[in-house]
Amino acid sequence: MANFYSKKVCRFCAEKVQEIDYKDVKLLQRFLNSYGKIESRKRTGSCQKHQRALAVSLKRARHIAILPFVVK
Repeated sequence: MANFYSKKVCRFCAEKVQEIDYKDVKLLQRFLNSYGKIESRKRTGSCQKHQRALAVSLKRARHIAILPFVVK
């Protein structure tokens, strides 16, 4: 059975990013959907390690009011 899609590569691994900064709003907003929810690994293509770090950074940014919890 042939695969009809190519596997996404984790952009953080490709760029050799060690730490995801919670103050980098432009980067973090790319991983939120239109409702303000965190996108899944399947959709973003992140590896498990970086997806967890991304979720922590997003939650930190929400708690210090850099990002909203809900988009209206």
